[in-house]
Amino acid sequence: MVTVAGSRGARVLPVPVRGPFGRWLRERTSGLVALALAIGAGAGLGAIAFRWLVDSVTYLLSGHADYAAAPGAEHPWLPWLGPSFVVFAPALAGLLYGPLVYRFAPEARGHGVPEVMYAVAERGGRIPGRVSVVKAVASALCLGSGGSVGREGPIVQIGSALGSSLGQAARLPESRLRVLVACGAAGGIAATFNAPLTGPFFAIELILRSFAAESFGAVVLASVTASVVGRAVLGNEQLLDLPRFSLASPVEYLLFMALGVVVGAVGVLFTRVLYLVEDGCDRVWRWPEWLRPAVGGLVLGGVLLALPELYGVGYPVLQHAVRGEYVAGFLLVLLAGKLLATSLTIGIGGSGGVFAPSLFLGATSGAAFGLLVHGWLPGMTAAAGVYGLIGMGAAFAGAARAPITAVIVLFELTGEYSIILPLMTAIVIATLVSRGLSRDTIYTAKLRRRGVELDRRRPFGGRTVADVAEPLPRPLAEGTGLAEAAHALALSGHGILPVVGGDGAYHGCVTARAVAEALDDEQASVRTVADLAELPPEVTLGATLTEALDALTRAPGTGLPVLDERAGDLVGWITHQRVLAALDPG
Repeated sequence: MVTVAGSRGARVLPVPVRGPFGRWLRERTSGLVALALAIGAGAGLGAIAFRWLVDSVTYLLSGHADYAAAPGAEHPWLPWLGPSFVVFAPALAGLLYGPLVYRFAPEARGHGVPEVMYAVAERGGRIPGRVSVVKAVASALCLGSGGSVGREGPIVQIGSALGSSLGQAARLPESRLRVLVACGAAGGIAATFNAPLTGPFFAIELILRSFAAESFGAVVLASVTASVVGRAVLGNEQLLDLPRFSLASPVEYLLFMALGVVVGAVGVLFTRVLYLVEDGCDRVWRWPEWLRPAVGGLVLGGVLLALPELYGVGYPVLQHAVRGEYVAGFLLVLLAGKLLATSLTIGIGGSGGVFAPSLFLGATSGAAFGLLVHGWLPGMTAAAGVYGLIGMGAAFAGAARAPITAVIVLFELTGEYSIILPLMTAIVIATLVSRGLSRDTIYTAKLRRRGVELDRRRPFGGRTVADVAEPLPRPLAEGTGLAEAAHALALSGHGILPVVGGDGAYHGCVTARAVAEALDDEQASVRTVADLAELPPEVTLGATLTEALDALTRAPGTGLPVLDERAGDLVGWITHQRVLAALDPG
């Protein structure tokens, strides 16, 4: 371990993997491929374990494999409670996961994806490893006890934490660490939904928010690997078992455009209600935060008692809606109930995703729309289920504003290629409606409320270290004595110089302060700069100037060496002055 002192205080950094293997992992494309494959396998196993955990808690607390498939049934082990056991199940689970989240990982609270987006955009992809364990346990307890949320948020956070942990252990530069976080997210989505195409597009559109050939290739490999692992255990069946649908008339495309308007507005409404309820819960709660999920669970239980179809993720109910098995009035009741139940689950401090709830809202609102237009134009319109199916994608597009992911996920979840054209039509309209009605998505709204704006203008205009790096100061050989090193450091004006071995390999840096302290300590056994070398934050030629400035604020001197990403050679020098001089005044 080495200690680095900077403007943010001293921090202990793990010593990176040394030797050819460590350099291969950090610098070669093949090393990134190997890490992506490992993360994909880990995310696949994590998705399997998480699903098993959710199923186990659900069976334990409800007595059924999926209580939404048997709404209103009594608990087989507590028949004297009748259906009212659903009032107490969320409270009991909240009493368990509330203290766990509060004590060990507060970032595990909520729907998870915004935390991953924030880590990628603002923290260089660094996510604490403990998040994956706490998130898995807390979300399993929340979902299994009736929390009306989804599985995708937790598994994205679990997979991303795994990718971040491996990347930090290998001491990857931040640009690659972000890619590994996206690999974990893609693998989690792919294994959870048996959707290997959806995983990469989810990671690119929502997590990385940019496209590059190397990063796309890595997330695809992670997604495929996770899918293979997931299918080996969970099987190769599609999430939804639906009858084949077909369109009745080209005129329906006008109706699909109208559907995009209606359901896109529902997606925006979901975002507004979610944070409105969360704000309301914040205002009324005046007691310890760890107790909030338990007390709030009683309120959630009351909602589930009135409408037990909302228990958990609710895929059986969603499937019934898309098959056209509910009347329009009940579909609207389910729509309103889901809005309230999901918002309340998040507001009381529950842990779970909003991806599946948005699909649920789209299915119910779309099917209700389909029933209305089919009653109006029975000979020119398809079954109501077609509108429910297309509404699922439109609602997610309206809430998350990720149109490519919305198209791909509906195709993979249903296997219905015949709906691609109407689906694309509705999703594009829903995305445009969402942009017109709201500045934020359901994910970015949470970050903006914390003062984080992912879409703000970048101050350096996309410039990289290669654009502003200056020549490298003369490095110190590892055998340089302390007196000679002190003289060289004084002449450099940086207070820090790189140290190289006999073969020219970079071994770290030595600071004027460390040399001066060693010279003053007569008892010290330090004789050369090799004994004082430490590893400061790494800066590469391809790093952005924002990343370089962050590294410089944590550096023990006024400058840092610049490394070539592939060869690992010293190729330049970067200072605060050079970075700040590059600020774009426009």
